Amino acid sequence: MFPETAQRLKTAAPLFSHAAFLTDLKRLSAHGGARRHLTVGRCLTAKVPPPRKPRERVEIPGLEMVTYGERMHYVPGLAKPAPQHWERDYKDPRYYKSPPAHEMRLYKDKPCYMFNQRTSALEGVRQAAWLTKTQVIPGLPAQLLSLAENPENQIPDQDERVQNAIKHARFWDTTEDRPRKEKYSNTLLLNLLHLCATLQCSHPAVGRRMLAENYSLATTWKRGEDLLQIRGQNGLLLNSMDPLPEMSGKQEVADTADHVLDAFYPVSPTIDLQKVHVYKEEVNHTGFRDDYPYPHAHTLYFLESADPRCKLRPEQFRTKMIMFTFGNALARAHKLYGTRPQRLLDRPVTVQSVGTNGRIFQFMVFQLNTTDLSGDDGIKNQMWLEEDVELYDFAKVRPLIKKKQVKVQFLFEGRRGFH
Repeated sequence: MFPETAQRLKTAAPLFSHAAFLTDLKRLSAHGGARRHLTVGRCLTAKVPPPRKPRERVEIPGLEMVTYGERMHYVPGLAKPAPQHWERDYKDPRYYKSPPAHEMRLYKDKPCYMFNQRTSALEGVRQAAWLTKTQVIPGLPAQLLSLAENPENQIPDQDERVQNAIKHARFWDTTEDRPRKEKYSNTLLLNLLHLCATLQCSHPAVGRRMLAENYSLATTWKRGEDLLQIRGQNGLLLNSMDPLPEMSGKQEVADTADHVLDAFYPVSPTIDLQKVHVYKEEVNHTGFRDDYPYPHAHTLYFLESADPRCKLRPEQFRTKMIMFTFGNALARAHKLYGTRPQRLLDRPVTVQSVGTNGRIFQFMVFQLNTTDLSGDDGIKNQMWLEEDVELYDFAKVRPLIKKKQVKVQFLFEGRRGFH
């Protein structure tokens, strides 16, 4: 063989092998085979090493291994001693280990289903209505709508001041290019509450209210054979010295006995609720002391982005509003009438709630007519719900720039007739 021909074959050999490799790879891919990774580490191929099987220790009575444990130092030829659990003679909270659940003092065989601020109920408002034995009425009561439309209950230059509150939350109260949702939604809520507080001169009852934040609520009730509890913190609460008046008369309350609750079989009504066996029975606490001068819950305020680690969908967000509003009303009813179930309360407990994500608002009014929630028959509670009310259309934060010139600093499209 001539030297030139041998040199050409050596040069073409890698090309032939590469072509054969591509042909094999196409065949494997066509038949669903695994791909070959050449010169690629395990971390890049996303392969997890198989777990190591623990070595079984065989203990034979009378044939214990001789270890260097008693000598307190390593000795060649002797076996390594087995680690022993060391208990401290003092309490260190950093290394505390809770006992098993069945050994705890509050352990019970009957489970309890808890609703907290991070619960995402599958069936949404229907599930909350069944758990609270409530009749859902779309829209707000006529009494509230008439109060909102009354000119005496409106502040001077209301439209302009509400728009300024929106612009302050979306454009002015930040040093960033675009404020975060949890930032401007909280700022907008506080701005609107400040505008409502300006009516104290003409409405002295506004001065008999107090805001509370991060209070803890706990209440218990039975629904059928299930034991239910509401526990946790819901956000901002407006307390009052005077209770809210009831929205429905005695005849309307009596008519709720004919209402049939929606069923969602085969889904369990307690789905997505936390099931626990360690709990306190008959727990009922409003979050405040008995001598608190503002004992009545007036309005609850919910922010959709209050907890960045738990984002709820709109339907589940409304469910959270319903459950915590009902929990505040039930805890107050237990303080007034005792924990024994009452078929019909002498004076219903009314609590309002408002939820927002910074642009869309949810309004709700809950009237607790009964604390006898075990069965589906009898008097029902009432709830008025107004969903997805847009305060403004949009707010464009970033400026409009054309030919390196700022044409519009920001865009805001609001609505007229704020109430």
